[in-house]
Amino acid sequence: MQKRILMALAAGALALAGCQTTPEPAKQALSDEAKMALSWAEADVKDAQKAGMLWTTAENALKAAKDAAGKGDSATTIKQAKLASEHAKLGQAQKKYPHTPLQ
Repeated sequence: MQKRILMALAAGALALAGCQTTPEPAKQALSDEAKMALSWAEADVKDAQKAGMLWTTAENALKAAKDAAGKGDSATTIKQAKLASEHAKLGQAQKKYPHTPLQ
């Protein structure tokens, strides 16, 4: 009888051991290039915001870059950070053009 109880306990322990969840993979480290691109994008967006010429596309791209950085996705971080910088600079350049009068 004791042998059966021990066998049942051992079988239960083995069954529970098989149900364990696997640990999540370690988050990837962000590359130095991605960190630099994100830093530049943040500075460019901040400058455009100070000038009152921040495009929403630059703001959205910076948010996407930060989200990707949080996930350790260097390629997406770089892509979105470059887009944010480009649109922030274009917004500032737009200020140099004359205004079109409304009629």
